[in-house]
Amino acid sequence: MEPSLKTAVAAVRRDTGLPVAFAGAVDPSGRLYPITATAGCLTSVLDGLVIRSGNGLGGRVLAGARIQTVTDYLHDDGISHQYDGPVSRERLRSIVGAPVVVDGSVRAVLYGALRTSAQLGARTLDAMQLSAQRLAFEIAVSEATARRLRAVETAALMREARTAPTRPEWEEVRIAHAELRALAGSVGDEGLRRRIDDIAARLTATAPEYERPVLTTREIDVLALVAIGCTNAEIAVRLDLGAETVKSYLRAAMRKLGAHRRTEAVTLARTAGVLP
Repeated sequence: MEPSLKTAVAAVRRDTGLPVAFAGAVDPSGRLYPITATAGCLTSVLDGLVIRSGNGLGGRVLAGARIQTVTDYLHDDGISHQYDGPVSRERLRSIVGAPVVVDGSVRAVLYGALRTSAQLGARTLDAMQLSAQRLAFEIAVSEATARRLRAVETAALMREARTAPTRPEWEEVRIAHAELRALAGSVGDEGLRRRIDDIAARLTATAPEYERPVLTTREIDVLALVAIGCTNAEIAVRLDLGAETVKSYLRAAMRKLGAHRRTEAVTLARTAGVLP
């Protein structure tokens, strides 16, 4: 999560205008986290500082799973003061902490801070919330992608070893493959897209007598979702496309495959090795 935390910390400074930002990823126990990403700090005292649930401002954020603020950290009666030393050395006064919540669990805490005592306004708090939500989405997509990658990579290895998955297992692979393509499009990660295309090629290896039709990436994305039973409207939502655009991709794919119906297009795509 480290690259994501560093990006999020930079975004906090940019979007809130606060001069100091830092963050930490919650450990698997859910009870503590170390500060591992900082920006705008005067010293290194925050690096590696372990925050425990309930302690200080960040500990309250972790325990309550909601945004928290203090106007003057060292003199605030609403928090405990185990971390006054590092906060004092960084000369931090007004601080906001926002939880990064994924599937109901706090996965990280983002902070923004001033070196003066001031009430943080609604726009600043909204920007913090948005930064936390963006990071939560990124974590959720990354973890979902990793799960699906493991499923399709296992299937690809089985195919290469000539150990075919059972029919139910293969249906799960097809679903994972379709969802994976949709996820890759949502994060715009070209490296991930290439990895998926490589795995798909291994999953869809065909005998030489089949001439593989040349379909575009989006045409394959649409067909993969058709293959798992999605309607055009559902495909549009998953791929963040317009309904007419989905229809256009589907018509183009059907024409290239010589298909007259959606189901026929899927069958021909599998025969030609375009889909698993």
